[in-house]
Amino acid sequence: MADQKQRQSHAPRGHGGGPRGRIVEKPQNFKASFRRLLQALRPWRGRLLVCAALSVLSAVMGIFGPRITGQATTAIFEGLVARVRGTGGIDFARVGRVLLFLLGLYLASSLVSFAMNRLVAGITAEYSRSLRGQIGRKIHRISVGYYEKTSVGDILSRITNDVDSISQNISNIFTQTISGIATLIGVLVMMLSISPLMTGLVVLVVPLSMGMMGLIFSRSQKFFKRQQEALGEVSGLVEETFSGHLVVQAFRQEEAALERFNRTNDRLYDSAWKSQFFTGLMHPLMSFVGNLSYLLVVVFGAAQAAMGRITVGDIQAFIQYARNFMQPLTQFSQVSGQIQTMTAAAERVFAFLDVEEEQEPEGAPALPPVRGRVCFENVRFGYDPDKVVIHDFSMCVLPGQTCAIVGETGSGKTTLVKLLMRFYDPQSGRITLDGVDLKSLSRQQARSAFGMVLQDTWLFSGSIMENIRYGRPDATDEQVMQAARHAHADHFILTQPGGYGMQINEEADNISSGQKQLLTIARAMLADKPVLILDEATSNVDTLTEHRIQRAMSTLMAGRTSFVIAHRLSTIREADVILVMHEGGIAEHGNHEQLMALGGRYKELYESQFEQV
Repeated sequence: MADQKQRQSHAPRGHGGGPRGRIVEKPQNFKASFRRLLQALRPWRGRLLVCAALSVLSAVMGIFGPRITGQATTAIFEGLVARVRGTGGIDFARVGRVLLFLLGLYLASSLVSFAMNRLVAGITAEYSRSLRGQIGRKIHRISVGYYEKTSVGDILSRITNDVDSISQNISNIFTQTISGIATLIGVLVMMLSISPLMTGLVVLVVPLSMGMMGLIFSRSQKFFKRQQEALGEVSGLVEETFSGHLVVQAFRQEEAALERFNRTNDRLYDSAWKSQFFTGLMHPLMSFVGNLSYLLVVVFGAAQAAMGRITVGDIQAFIQYARNFMQPLTQFSQVSGQIQTMTAAAERVFAFLDVEEEQEPEGAPALPPVRGRVCFENVRFGYDPDKVVIHDFSMCVLPGQTCAIVGETGSGKTTLVKLLMRFYDPQSGRITLDGVDLKSLSRQQARSAFGMVLQDTWLFSGSIMENIRYGRPDATDEQVMQAARHAHADHFILTQPGGYGMQINEEADNISSGQKQLLTIARAMLADKPVLILDEATSNVDTLTEHRIQRAMSTLMAGRTSFVIAHRLSTIREADVILVMHEGGIAEHGNHEQLMALGGRYKELYESQFEQV
């Protein structure tokens, strides 16, 4: 549609699938985004507290393991020493009791951990469902202008990739963080109870590890943000190229499409490997710090044991605790990468949820039975307020009249219809329906008076019967078939496998363009609205079918106000009033005979379509 193309030229499109351009949005504050993500989990805080308690309980149970194992080791060591000296032997009953208690402790810890993970999995699944539900509701409250500037693939990426990234990471982060903190505190207490001196040596390396984590964290967040943006671009480009693959092949643009994809994919690769590199850097650095503390424990522990200040079992337990002490720190380094990925994804989701919604008037009056008087009163509009498309436009169409709108490409024909449907609101002036300002009505009320057939057909994956019934969900099968007969679609429907039950595929490419147009016309007929809008509705049908549809349309439009946008002027000769638009205003108006007699722009347009070569 010409006016749409003109408008889109104001918002240049990039090669990716995000909003047009390389950087789709200004990065938000990391802390604010993470805090908002946590606030979004407040409805589940009761169960989250239970999960936290279970996580702590599981960690505490596991903390006693090394100390109990050390007691068993000490009992065996002392028994062996006593046997060598001939003063006794190993107390196997004592060792058996210790090991049996340890087995029960580990089993209980595993069961508690299983219950906690099961609960967390349920919470994250519910949170994901809630987040997608919010996005789904948001989709229907955002203006058409947003979608005309944002690719479908980018929005789909936010619903799928970004929400999945949040849900997958949130459970890992929660369980690892809570259990890690509990383990860290518990292990620290147990190490202090064994040897404060060696505990101090282990704790000395913590600032080093925290410093390295902070440095890496501060440098890596921007790459996680770029990774999520690039992923959205790739998704958008794939969706865009796939949906237009016939055009790509017809114009032999496979290489160009592949080159665009490779450029976008390279950006994803560049940001992905850098973010993963920083994440992977955490583990070897933390392993180095862990081995350093392990070395210090072994050296000083051996010296303490040689001086008889500590038992062999306590050395063994302390070495295990030293390992366990560094394990949460290593987990925190891994969690930091997950937090960055999750927060970058959350930023994109929240950015979509924060998009300004269409505002509805408060206390909108009930719409009385519509007669169909439509008036434009000094309407001024531009997609960009600084670039006006419609200039001080005024006209009235009486009930039952057919108003044809003609004009060259970019003159404002389709824009006029979008204003009428309240896809956009004028910057000044007003549009009235039976004297009621459309802006005083809710969009649902205003649009309930209009039936619409666009040049660009839209069918969804489902049966032909379901696609036609979309115009009036409560219609019976007979009413659906009657509408199809009026639209001259009945014949081709019955020739399809399954008839009205035939399934239209996701791309709606298992029927022809003309057949799709007939189904959308049947849908509008079934809706039976008092005002009709036909935007070049017969552009995709053959001449014979066009004549049939015109006869059916004449029956349908009888007694209804109709707006018809037509490029083929032969189809609107019988219109009550013809508006000839030029540069956003009315150049001429009148019926066919009056405009031909006037000898102006309409006559020039009309004769240009029939001049002989």
